[in-house]
Amino acid sequence: MLHIKNLNEGLEIFKTLGSDVRMRIVELLSEQGEMNMNEIAAALELTNGALTAHIRRLEECGIISTVTECTGHGNQKLCSIKTDQILLDGRTEEPREIKVYNTEVRIGHFSDYEVSPPCGLCSVYRQIGEENDPRFFDHTERLEAGLLWFSKGYVEYRIPKRIPEKQRITQVTFYFEISSDQAGESESCQSDIVFLLNGKKIGSWLTPPEFRWDKGIYTPRWWSLKERRSGLQTMIVVTRYGTYLDGLKISDANLNDVDIDGQEDMRLCFYSGEKRGHNGGIVLYGSGFGSYNQDIHVRVHYTNES
Repeated sequence: MLHIKNLNEGLEIFKTLGSDVRMRIVELLSEQGEMNMNEIAAALELTNGALTAHIRRLEECGIISTVTECTGHGNQKLCSIKTDQILLDGRTEEPREIKVYNTEVRIGHFSDYEVSPPCGLCSVYRQIGEENDPRFFDHTERLEAGLLWFSKGYVEYRIPKRIPEKQRITQVTFYFEISSDQAGESESCQSDIVFLLNGKKIGSWLTPPEFRWDKGIYTPRWWSLKERRSGLQTMIVVTRYGTYLDGLKISDANLNDVDIDGQEDMRLCFYSGEKRGHNGGIVLYGSGFGSYNQDIHVRVHYTNES
């Protein structure tokens, strides 16, 4: 418990909480529980650079705590409220307990698709079927795919939502590695990728111009082509207030719009070919390919409905 005995003793704490941004961070962590820096930046529409100084100030005053977690694709700083050191007078309701459900979906475990050549799939051992033949997206070996690509069309993933009954979802985060299927400086090499959740469009993303494939850290040595070696790690956060991509708000589509609580599972869809001139296609990188050695990672924050 944080016990402030006099005004002078609490001066620095008062100054810290006098910032609108820092108050929003405290409110967000009180609602969501433990969150990483990227998730906080996305929810508050801040850059990581702007967020760092605020997090440091809150931590120095003992209002929040941080811990660095090592993952398979880098380090991430996790932040949480130090509830045992904060005294809130006049609180009329019990704080909500925020829980987190994590799962991953393999790149080859899509539940529906419609793709146009050039297209293909690969496991870490070999190419699956023949290149540019969409029929192999139905092949049984596609479940082992760690890499897939197509020019136009979509792939959709059914994601299990294994949380207890009578829980309310407050945030859903998707992490994945992705790129366009072409590299070059022309607009035709860029791709306007649309994201749908439960059949509803939650936003779109135009891949960066002049994209170049780096040598993927995990891409198998037998993959001799310069193409499709690695992509960009991308994060989509859907909240009750809108959808954010890598910290920037891309639409007002929210969890209510996609009926997140009413659906048994979630359906995440990647679609390419909506706009003319930006038809560079889609490449998705999973375990054993790219630079992050991960599939589609999903994190669901939820709390008791009452």
